[in-house]
Amino acid sequence: MNTIYIDGVFERAACGQTATVTEKATGAIIGRYGLGGARDVDRAVVAARAAQIPWAALAAPHRSDVLHAMAGHLESRFEALVEQSMRETGGVRSKAEDEVTTGIRQLRISAVQACEAHGDVLAPYKHNKLSLSRAVPIGVIGVITPWNYPMNLALRIIAPALAFGNSIVLKPSELTPLIGGHVLAEAAAAAHAPNGVLNVVTGTGADAGHALAEHSGLDLLDFTGGHTVGRAIAASAARGGREVRLELGGNNAFVLLRDADPLIAARCALHGSLAFQGQTCISASRHIVVADAVEDYLHALTTVVATLRVGDPMGGDVDLGPIVSTTQRDRIHALVQDAIQRGAHVVIGGGFDGLFYQPTVLTGVTPDMPVYTEEVFGPVITITAAADDDEAIAMANAHPMMMSSVFSTDQIRGLIAAGRITAGEVHVNDAFARHGADSQRDGVTRRQWIGLTPIAAR
Repeated sequence: MNTIYIDGVFERAACGQTATVTEKATGAIIGRYGLGGARDVDRAVVAARAAQIPWAALAAPHRSDVLHAMAGHLESRFEALVEQSMRETGGVRSKAEDEVTTGIRQLRISAVQACEAHGDVLAPYKHNKLSLSRAVPIGVIGVITPWNYPMNLALRIIAPALAFGNSIVLKPSELTPLIGGHVLAEAAAAAHAPNGVLNVVTGTGADAGHALAEHSGLDLLDFTGGHTVGRAIAASAARGGREVRLELGGNNAFVLLRDADPLIAARCALHGSLAFQGQTCISASRHIVVADAVEDYLHALTTVVATLRVGDPMGGDVDLGPIVSTTQRDRIHALVQDAIQRGAHVVIGGGFDGLFYQPTVLTGVTPDMPVYTEEVFGPVITITAAADDDEAIAMANAHPMMMSSVFSTDQIRGLIAAGRITAGEVHVNDAFARHGADSQRDGVTRRQWIGLTPIAAR
């Protein structure tokens, strides 16, 4: 199978070479993808540039129809796509169903947005003047996506971009090129999207990804992924005067105040820290607990973690599947082993069988350990004691966070603490939820979303 899709045509990569796609749980080969490179990216950008102005000139209902048709095509293949996601990402069924459903929903939402008001009437800046603002397309957008939610994370950018008249060159992760790339190209072809509006160039990050990130023909590059690559892209873009938009994850935290309910926090950790093997940018591996509450929390946490079943998502009813690659597994294990050597203790887990890493709880973790300072991106929870609530909050804020949680049986106290935590999203007595809110910036403020789940409602 060749997943290069340029100017409305599925074709082989310019180099003629392909690589295999594996099922993460078994290692079985489930497909192939084209090893695209700079020549393919050049052609894709040229095609996107030629298509963008005519696409933006189409009446909004026509663009909306294409997005609805893409959603309909994906809906007609829902079960097959869920299984593809399970095999390609290693996620369990509930994760795959959520990913596919959310991606389709994004297409439907964007299809509606395409036909809504695209501007505002502003207060006039002088007498007898009429001031209007309107949303206009950026132009050609390059999109580089990660492997953990490949379909969803692509469509959250692609769908609204297409709705407002932009064209796209997508480079999906080489670990998930089918569910994250080829599937979306098939949907665009089935929806009769104009040639060149959506282009998909698969390949490695070093070849296709680097070529797209450095391409001068883009009006915007959108990158979701790791900090190391993201910072390199930002530095290169600054030198070349290119516009980029980055989402690089965060070292998220659970903060348990002195009066936290340990069982509620432990149950939330199953989702907020260990869902999809902890391989999400909103997973919280740092659990910062006021010292008086550590013993009770550790007991509750290990009790619930011990119930988790690890195995092949396609083979039965399991809670956690495999780590996405040996590289990622080895990185996780190296952080765990380093922590042990520095004095941390394994309460549960700490080992692996193939790509199946046991959910792990470490206690005695200190803020100078790499397992604490780095985003683990695996099924590892670290327990770090704080002297009091103020120190716990300060420790959490010492590292950048996308999403965080704070636990307290006093809900007002919890809300006050949430307001002091510098994350884009903070939950009180809960973990991350599907609420649709995003941290936004207007240039002078940072918008923060705080969600409260009353204990009495549980």
